[in-house]
Parts: sequence; structure tokens; C-alpha cells
Amino acid sequence: MGSSAAAPRTALVVGGGISGLLSARELAAAGHEVTVLEAGAAWGGCVGSHAVAGLTLDSGAESFATRSDAVARLCAELGLGERIVPPRPGGAWVQLPEGPRELPRTGVLGIPANPWDPEVRRTLGILGSLRASLDRLLPASVGAGRDVTSVSALVRARMGSRVLERLVSPVVGGVHSADPGLLDVDMVAPGLRAGLRKHGSLAAAVSAQRRSVQTGQADKPAKAGSAVAGLEGGMHTLVQALVEDLQLRGVTLLAGTAATSVSRIPDGWRVEAAGAAFSTTLLVMAVDGPAAVGLLESAVPRISGKKPASGPDVKLVTLVLDKPDLDRRPRGTGILVAPQTPGIEAKALTHATGKWDWLAAAAGPGRHVVRLSYGRVDGASAQPAGPQTDDELFAAALRDASTLLEVQITSDDVHGWDVVRWRGSLPFAAVGHRARAAEIRQSCTAAGGVAVVGGWVAGNGLAAVVADTREQIGQLAAA
Repeated sequence: MGSSAAAPRTALVVGGGISGLLSARELAAAGHEVTVLEAGAAWGGCVGSHAVAGLTLDSGAESFATRSDAVARLCAELGLGERIVPPRPGGAWVQLPEGPRELPRTGVLGIPANPWDPEVRRTLGILGSLRASLDRLLPASVGAGRDVTSVSALVRARMGSRVLERLVSPVVGGVHSADPGLLDVDMVAPGLRAGLRKHGSLAAAVSAQRRSVQTGQADKPAKAGSAVAGLEGGMHTLVQALVEDLQLRGVTLLAGTAATSVSRIPDGWRVEAAGAAFSTTLLVMAVDGPAAVGLLESAVPRISGKKPASGPDVKLVTLVLDKPDLDRRPRGTGILVAPQTPGIEAKALTHATGKWDWLAAAAGPGRHVVRLSYGRVDGASAQPAGPQTDDELFAAALRDASTLLEVQITSDDVHGWDVVRWRGSLPFAAVGHRARAAEIRQSCTAAGGVAVVGGWVAGNGLAAVVADTREQIGQLAAA
């Protein structure tokens, strides 16, 4: 009896962001013939680039969390390991109504590991630090129950409102563009409540998480904002390396090809896109949550009507300035803005040339790159709409940068500028979202031959997305 070799299995990936490109790489490595469909003209999703005043800059993500080695391992595999760089020392700040303060040296989402650290005490005041220190006396069960808990509910219960308002809200607003009362703590700080149950207090859980990303440096706390790394040349070089890798593997990359419908066929899936039809054995949905459910719900009835909420619209204003006054880096690597701070519309400012040595060298003496972000989902819906047009955003950026950096910046100082809009691209990890996303994923897995990946189901940030994508695609390919 003879047997013929099995025909190569086909795989189709819908979405060309980091999760989609990585999915294609994993499937190609497992021997599949892979095609990637991307609705837009560019690859990488939220890891993009743009040119401003002759500099090629990140237009989205510009760093990755080092709480795991997921991104570092991927970079090494793609030949980028030697280009991983830490931010410059100097740390980040927070803008409060009464003025700027340094963020704690050790913290997770702004939650301090030690309420009596000098930076924490200056920010909270004696009474605030005293209230926060009660965390170590509370039973571990407070805030660690099985019920879903928002970031604000956990922090307020364990450490009090001053920690929430002065440290956590600015950090969460800057990172997640949302009020901490809306966000599921298990989604935006995975493992933190498990650490609370294990170590007995929230401060101890934070300390343990920080130690896990500072191997060999447990006795020397890192500056706030330093539990991240970047790539020399920018994070967008990761996308370039992934695309080149896929081309070498023979993956078909189709930009400007938006999927419009998905249906089941006897041996797999059929996807309609840009007037063409694609049949495939395996299907990966690497688009945002609403789009993924919208495309799949007719083929997977169990997820019908379960679209997750869209993420917030975020606007990033990049300014390239001829301003030697900024050589002293008055706010270190950047500054986050407490929501209650009057007169400032930005939620965060990154001093990019103050953060990355490679960019400071590329920009040249006296030239600086700052990036301000606008847009936040507010639980009380009381936040003003804020600047919308490019001109309004430019004017607001000049005002806010001048206030936050305490250096007068005018249009005469601007060598170039750009506005990048991310509409609903940032995953919105609302309370209950993690459980709903898990249910959607389970239903898709039960349908067979399909996987859903991306920040909306993995959690925000490259570290979470890379680790989750590899796990999910490994299971899909094995099945």
C-alpha cells in the first residue's frame, strides 16, 4: 500500500498589524502556504512610521514592556537583537494641579511599591502615604476576589483615593487613554491580583512584578518609565524586518485588500475581499475586536451580537523643534497629566530625543522631538471634546508643551510637525472585557480552524500581543 504526500495546508490571515504578520510567520514556519490581507496601504498597524523634518519617526508604539522576553526574543530571531536599547535614565514625571512631580521609581500603572519613597511622599503628602501604607495591614482578600475589579476599585480599596488620583489616573490615562474606573485590572495589569493573593499586599505584588523585569538589579530600583526598551532606529524597524522575513518565506502579502465577508465551506473557510474570493484551510482574524466579530458572526453564530466596544480615538502630535533650551531634559523622558489638571488638554508628552540616545544623535545638536497625545475615554463623560482639527491640535500642542516643559515654545521654534490619528485602534479593556473576549475566543476555537488574535483579546502592548499570538497560532497549527 502506498500513500501520497499531503498537500500543503493553506492559511489566510486577515489583518496586517503585528499580530497578523507574526501569525503569518508562525504558520509559514509550520509549513503552511500563507496569504495576508490588509485593508490599508501600510503594514504594522499601530507600529507605524512617518517622516517629519527629515527624520523617520515612530507614528505609533515607540517601545515595548520588558516584563517578559517575548518581544526581545522575536527581535533576536529577526536579527534585531543587537539594536534593542534602553531609554535614557532620568525617568518620567506627572503633572498635578499644583505642579510637576517625579513618578515613583518603582511602580506598576503608577501603583507604588513603597508609599514612603521620597517621590511618592512628595506627590501624596504625609496623609496620602499613610493611607497607602495601610495596604500592608489589610487582608489579602480585599480587592483579590474572583469578581471582576476595575483598576480604580482595586487601588482605592487598597491604597486610597490620593494614589488613584495623583499616580494611577495619569499613568492609566497616558497608556490606555481611559479612566481607570472603566478598565479591567486583570486585562491591563495581568498577574497583579494574583500577586496580591500570593504576597499579601498590593505594594508587595507591585514590587514582585518590578523585580521580575529587573533581573540582577533588585537592589537598585529603576527610574519610572524605564521598564521598557526600544529599537535603535525606531520600533517600526520591527515591522520592516517581519515583512522581509515573510517575503523570504514565500508568504503572499496583499495590501489594500479589505475583507468584507467570511463563510464556512466544507474544508475550511471562504473570505471575500476586494472583489476576490479566497478559500483556506485555516483562518486567522488579526483585526480589532468589533471588526473580527462583525466578519465572523454569521459563520460562528455563538458570537453573534457580542461585538466588544471600540477603543478610544487617539491623536498624536509630533513636533520637531529647534530648541537648545530642551537639552537639559526638564521632564526626563516625558510627563503624564493628571485628568484634574486645569489648562492642559494633552494626556501625555514624550520627550523622544530626551528618551532615546539614537534619536538625539539623528536629530543633531539643539534639535528635539516631542510627541503629545490627545483623547481619553472618561467615565463621567465630563471631559471636553478637545482639539479636533490639525490646526487646533498644533496650537494646543504648542501651549501644552510650553506648560509641561516650562520652556516657551512658539511656531517659530517648529522645524516640522505632523498629526497621526488612531481611530479606535487602541484596545479598550473595559471591566468585563477579558471574560467576554475569552468567550468569543472559545467559541471560535470550538468552530475549528480559526483563531482570533490582537490586542483586544491579548491585552494592550507588544509584549502581550507577541506572546499571545505565538501561543494561539501554535495551537491552531497543531490542531
